[in-house]
Amino acid sequence: MGALPILQVDAFTDMPFRGNPAAVVLDAEELTERQMQAIAREMNLSETVFVTSSAVADFRLRFFTPRKEIPLAGHPTIAAVHGLVEEERIRLAGERTTVILQLNVGVLPAEIVRGPGGRLLIIMTQRPPEFLTTYPRDEVAAVLGVKPADVCDPVQTVSTGTPQLMVRMHDPALLASVRPDFEALAGLTEQGDFFSVHVFALDPRSPRPRAFARHFAPAAGVDEDPVTGSASGAMGAYVVHYGLISTQTLVAEQGHMVDRPGRVYIDVVSRAGTIEAVKVAGEAVTVLRGHLLIDGR
Repeated sequence: MGALPILQVDAFTDMPFRGNPAAVVLDAEELTERQMQAIAREMNLSETVFVTSSAVADFRLRFFTPRKEIPLAGHPTIAAVHGLVEEERIRLAGERTTVILQLNVGVLPAEIVRGPGGRLLIIMTQRPPEFLTTYPRDEVAAVLGVKPADVCDPVQTVSTGTPQLMVRMHDPALLASVRPDFEALAGLTEQGDFFSVHVFALDPRSPRPRAFARHFAPAAGVDEDPVTGSASGAMGAYVVHYGLISTQTLVAEQGHMVDRPGRVYIDVVSRAGTIEAVKVAGEAVTVLRGHLLIDGR
């Protein structure tokens, strides 16, 4: 097998060393699942994405945290598409190019929009949301180290491909007070129906719908994720479903608490009151190119 091309791409930012870094491993057909997990552990980022060929799409993507595979992930999808464009594996066709991706949750499209100066905005489509289990806010507040009164109901698992627990707080200023007990939070995750916990608040001072967020996945080996695409999609579905914003678009700011600020653009696609899909968009920048030496040489 020898050496495989690998990139490190910062997603949901146009500046290096911000947003959320993902390792992108190309030509990964011959890797076993065990090798993929070992590589993700070696990279020690929130996620590593492995790109292979597909019989039903343009590419297949598989996502691994340092501890486990997950069915859908946002920032490594943005990172992978960005890397594939830079490596000329995707040829751009005009101002908007569509690429079809096979994920573990199914086949979904992504779009690449060329903006001023050649800047690329990558838009991933996520699955229609599922609204799952609700949890007592007292229990969740306790493991997050906040007051129950600071948390809004419902505290609920929402999935647009990967189930995330949505915890809405009354004001963005309260996000700084979140001090999770990571061991207890991992235990709650293992007992529940969610992969990770997304804590957010809507900004009442913004003229357009805007949210600030933090994200925690200790059971997957990620204490705090800088900028989370899959959970941003679920968050968008949550706020539209519960009528918390007057539009179907939302901008999410995340990563400030870990000095990796990033921005996610969210578009909730609905018809006759039914959410049919969620689109999450962002920019990306490559910070590293190299080769992964599978046999150590």
